[in-house]
Amino acid sequence: MTDLTPVRSTKPRQVRPATEGWQQAKDDTGRPLLQFASPKRGKPPVHMADMTPDERVAKVKELGMPGFRAKQLEKHYFTHFTHDPAEMTDLPASGREELVHGMLPPLLTEVRRLETDRGDTIKFLWKLHDGALVESVLMRYPGRITLCVSSQAGCGMNCPFCATGQAGLTRNMSAAEIIEQVIRANRLIADGGLGDPRKVGHEGERVTNIVFMGMGEPLANYNRVLQSLRVMVDKDHGIGMSARGITVSTVGLVPAIRKLADEGIPVTFALSLHAPDDTLRDELIPVNSRWKVDEALDAARYYFEKTGRRVSIEYALIKDMNDHAWRADLLGDKLNERGRGWVHVNPIPLNPTPGSIWTSSERDVQQEFVRRLNDAGIPTTLRDTRGKEIDGACGQLVATEDDEAVAAETPAEL
Repeated sequence: MTDLTPVRSTKPRQVRPATEGWQQAKDDTGRPLLQFASPKRGKPPVHMADMTPDERVAKVKELGMPGFRAKQLEKHYFTHFTHDPAEMTDLPASGREELVHGMLPPLLTEVRRLETDRGDTIKFLWKLHDGALVESVLMRYPGRITLCVSSQAGCGMNCPFCATGQAGLTRNMSAAEIIEQVIRANRLIADGGLGDPRKVGHEGERVTNIVFMGMGEPLANYNRVLQSLRVMVDKDHGIGMSARGITVSTVGLVPAIRKLADEGIPVTFALSLHAPDDTLRDELIPVNSRWKVDEALDAARYYFEKTGRRVSIEYALIKDMNDHAWRADLLGDKLNERGRGWVHVNPIPLNPTPGSIWTSSERDVQQEFVRRLNDAGIPTTLRDTRGKEIDGACGQLVATEDDEAVAAETPAEL
């Protein structure tokens, strides 16, 4: 008797990107809508962190104080993490309130705070002056403390697997609104909010690493992000962090990558690639319709050549969509075509989501993907994803209806 059982195909399964539970905005041609321009909304108040050092001196004089008071304010804010006039006793009592309010106006109101059971990861929900909501995530690791900051309220890149992009772009954040996330995190650490520093680390510790991987596409808010970077690394008039501890991530805005390379601030650069072939990446990362994979990788290589800083390639491993062995080989080939020693790959297991096409690769598939890249001579490390249980991991930052309801009832901080 003839066996009629069909021979099982060995061709790898290919799942195509598609939205689940929401409608992706499209432009007139039917392509996913990209928002590069920030919608017109009321601007946040101008803050000391938005100004250059010379502008701060001029503003202090305008407020009726001698220019050297600007340096004192910088120390209070960037070193002691305070904007409370009562703590600034080295400033004259007469006019102190007006000076502080004029230079350090309130920018963020904490709406809620979620912590993991171990208390080593905290997600903050912030309300901006106009009611827009953003989030940041503070994480303690052995030997370092990392803060994931937002650079936009919402995001205009419209990637189908990212929760932040589903709501579109509300507006760009100011440089000071970005910096304030760091200051508030440092204040919480100083107050023992990330564990008693005498037990878990040492007194005087603060955020050591910043990643621009919260809400928004940083390079679509280029000028304000650049100003925030200048403040972060300025040892005389800012926070004084090492540029090596700051990572700017992008989905691939090629002209802005090249522009950042020429700025002379050697921050770590991360390219969110997620697919080595244009066929898939066109669907996965809509901005790929503007700048293709090879253009993005060429710009990343240019960044390495200009700064000497090794580039990170971020790659979310999604089951049966982009985790195929041949894609690992193709990625390895494309990176090696541009030289050796210039790049590191960080595969990121997507969160397990039963029944969804957006779910994590199987463990053995993850390991095979990593093995193939390492065998190709490309340093590759499977990345730890913190904060999943509080929706604080990559791609999970989004304000919910419940968040909006709580925010509406939360009075603005004064």
